[in-house]
Amino acid sequence: MHACPLTIRRLCRCRLARYAGKRGWEITVQIKEVGSGAVERELREKLMAAARRREIDVVLVWRLDRWGRSLADLVVTLKDLSELGVGFVSLTEALDLTTPTGRAMAGLLSVFAEFEREILRERIRAGIAEARLKGTHLGRPVTAGKKAAQIRKLHRAGVSKAEIARRIDIGRTSVRRILADL
Repeated sequence: MHACPLTIRRLCRCRLARYAGKRGWEITVQIKEVGSGAVERELREKLMAAARRREIDVVLVWRLDRWGRSLADLVVTLKDLSELGVGFVSLTEALDLTTPTGRAMAGLLSVFAEFEREILRERIRAGIAEARLKGTHLGRPVTAGKKAAQIRKLHRAGVSKAEIARRIDIGRTSVRRILADL
């Protein structure tokens, strides 16, 4: 039988509430953030602010991917919560950072996050080295430099630097830089 998303959400909230009740926890703040992939997660930030004010003792989530968008993000926020003395429990993954075993698992997550960052750094360095070998230009594209002759011609004709920038559609600083090289 296929359940609709609304039923699943209600089921998750009920299980979270039952789990909190079994542990003797009182639910003080409950958030439901919608919009996957959001860069700014306002509700999570409000929850972190409540943790900083010592208004909560434990963060209980249905799944880890609902808390952190990446392994690095997850590790950083779990570390922040730990430093604030706030526990963290993910019900689906059975990750409970209020226990010694859970804290050990968080340490392993941290190791894997660092490993992920190192692999990414190596890939970036290899890509840059490959691009240099092929003679590919790295960095911002050269735009104003291509118009240097036109800029100098207009300047010799007595056109002001601001007007040159407007006519050619480049920044005044670029015009000044090119004319300073004369």
